[in-house]
Amino acid sequence: MENQERYNHLNTYYKNKFGERTLKICIDAGFTCPNRDGTLSTSGCIFCSEKGSGELIKFANQHIADQVTNFLNSYRGLRANKFIAYFQNFTNTYDTLENLKEKYDSALNVSNKIVGISIATRPDCITEDIAKLIASYSDKYDVSVELGLQTSNDNIGRIINRCYSSLQFTTAVNILRKYNIEIIAHMMIGLPKESFEDIKDTVTFINNHDIQGLKIHSTYIVKNTVLANMYYNKEYEPITLDYYLDGLTYVITHVRPDLIIHRISGDAPKDLLVAPEWNLHKKWVLNGFEKRLVEQDLWQGKFYEA
Repeated sequence: MENQERYNHLNTYYKNKFGERTLKICIDAGFTCPNRDGTLSTSGCIFCSEKGSGELIKFANQHIADQVTNFLNSYRGLRANKFIAYFQNFTNTYDTLENLKEKYDSALNVSNKIVGISIATRPDCITEDIAKLIASYSDKYDVSVELGLQTSNDNIGRIINRCYSSLQFTTAVNILRKYNIEIIAHMMIGLPKESFEDIKDTVTFINNHDIQGLKIHSTYIVKNTVLANMYYNKEYEPITLDYYLDGLTYVITHVRPDLIIHRISGDAPKDLLVAPEWNLHKKWVLNGFEKRLVEQDLWQGKFYEA
């Protein structure tokens, strides 16, 4: 496997799908979350930052169309000819159908360089009507939805205050797949009270669902979160890089070989990261993982059992 990729890289997938390099434009569409506005909770998930993981969105305070235009005119916009409008932070299906359509259209109508739309959301914010709306774009665009899962263990789900169950994840997957919408699930390694068995169970859970992609990252602590308070109070200890690489290796070698791996590390903003320090060194994760795969002759799905 010397010159072959050992897992399904997103860049390669996009290149094969769209015929050339394709990049995501991260968009802050001004959404909130039922886990923050008081509907379910006011505190959000314990690891979620004040901007709902949108700190790295460059033009966040501007109108959606301006965010897209400014991105396309930036140096990053010169690095490709095709782009996916990525509604990233908070819950991007949590609004009226009219407002959702207006926001999605605002991004898609800017340029014919936009070839797809990807919408990050929560499983409990997917309905039949929302799925129909999202599917209505598939005539003209590549369409996908990112669903938070993090873990299949509902007890850990309660600890992290995600305020939805694994059953709700299953329901959302079934609704979206009815309309042939591609699904990317999020998985986190190193959550409070999580054992290695929980990681294994989450992989089994993912394999049993009709999803097409997976995002994996470690649990890191950012300022002004419940998790930061737990860390300062010695109630939570972040995992080591080695443990993360162990977990990541297990996940990749045991997930279905057809899944597209959208990412294997998460980026915390430098000025907000509390711990672990190794999270700032993305190359340590990427290179360390690649080294393991090569040295141990491992690849995606090597130990997958249907």
